[in-house]
Amino acid sequence: MSKRLLVIGSGGREHALTWKLAQSPKVEKIFVAPGNPGTAAIDKAENIDIKVSDFGKLSHLAYAEAIDITVVGPDDPLGDGIIDHFQAKGLKIWGPSQAAARLESSKAFAKDFMARHNIPTAEYKVFTELEPALEYCNEQGYPIVVKASGLALGKGVAIAQDETEAKDFLEKIFIERVFGEAGDQVVIEEFLDGQEISIHALADGTNSLILQTAQDHKPVGEGDTGPNTGGMGTISPLPWLSEEELKAIDETIVKPTIKGMEEEGAPFTGLLYPGLKMTSKGPRVLEFNVRFGDPETQVYMRTLENDLLEIIEASLDDRLNEIELKWSNKAAACIILASGGYPASYHKGKEITGIEDANQLDDVVVFQAGTKLDQDKLLTNGGRVLGVTATADNLDEALAKAYQAAKKINFEDMYLRGDIGFNLTKLTHA
Repeated sequence: MSKRLLVIGSGGREHALTWKLAQSPKVEKIFVAPGNPGTAAIDKAENIDIKVSDFGKLSHLAYAEAIDITVVGPDDPLGDGIIDHFQAKGLKIWGPSQAAARLESSKAFAKDFMARHNIPTAEYKVFTELEPALEYCNEQGYPIVVKASGLALGKGVAIAQDETEAKDFLEKIFIERVFGEAGDQVVIEEFLDGQEISIHALADGTNSLILQTAQDHKPVGEGDTGPNTGGMGTISPLPWLSEEELKAIDETIVKPTIKGMEEEGAPFTGLLYPGLKMTSKGPRVLEFNVRFGDPETQVYMRTLENDLLEIIEASLDDRLNEIELKWSNKAAACIILASGGYPASYHKGKEITGIEDANQLDDVVVFQAGTKLDQDKLLTNGGRVLGVTATADNLDEALAKAYQAAKKINFEDMYLRGDIGFNLTKLTHA
């Protein structure tokens, strides 16, 4: 029986999810709310102009269009309880409940949860006022990590190198209120050494399935410098992480998290994404996310060989134990093309050219994020504009293809990091 789906969101992650779901022979139609010009160009897909925060209109659309399953992309609606809203109306929707989504929507909750369930993470303390927070920073020494507890689009984190930097960021949170309510609580934690990696695991409340490894590059500047962003590029899988290390992550972090949420009466269904540091003492959780990463999704959808709809259905029906994930033997890379000035202020409305040329290259797919159509012109409409993905037999070749494709695309003040994955490829050739 053909299925009618609703995908909620408008970024590169949602373009990649829609692109992959449309490949399923079981899918008849996909509505994307609000979507972007990339999702609109997919044969089976249709954009519907509804905000991700308008649960009433979204659930009405699901009723009116006889939607079989709704898939939620971004974190905000999950944290605000969209799953509970849809389920209360008898609508099938994939993702964690509002209670389970606290793993991402409250860093304070997540840290306390990890302490309760002995899940390895950095030492930490939670604060609600500036002076005690700064005093703690000075007592612990630098560098130290300062995080707004709530959702801040990946930008609510700073690694303070000294008292001045700590005070500046804490003042932004507590006094300038740049993150609003997300900064009501601040988590301060020890700085961890080692490579940062993205782990994704599907869950059905009881069972979990860990995906291939991936690595995002958060800081805006080359050499991992400058402020954090939503992500400037990804690679997958990681050639230096062993199967034994991945199994250890599954056993010490993923499975205990799923079991702990079930024990606490908030079983986790959907996609769990712990960001980790591979420290000299083993893997440590930096933070939890409760949805696919962006731009990790863009590389995962290029190498996943399973029918994504079948996986989602198994997750909803508590039978993930029946699924075996299958991956191509290819490496994948994603290079983010951003608006100059991102993650601070930037201009919109710049004409984009060259996407068709890039898409014509072998094994290249360009996913759209911050874009809009104005008559026949494609314009920039966000900080992260495009995700240029490529697959190849190895990581070096995938990165070379992705950068070659990126060179074919142009818009005024376009910015990209030129070093995505480079430190890792050097590691593999050492």
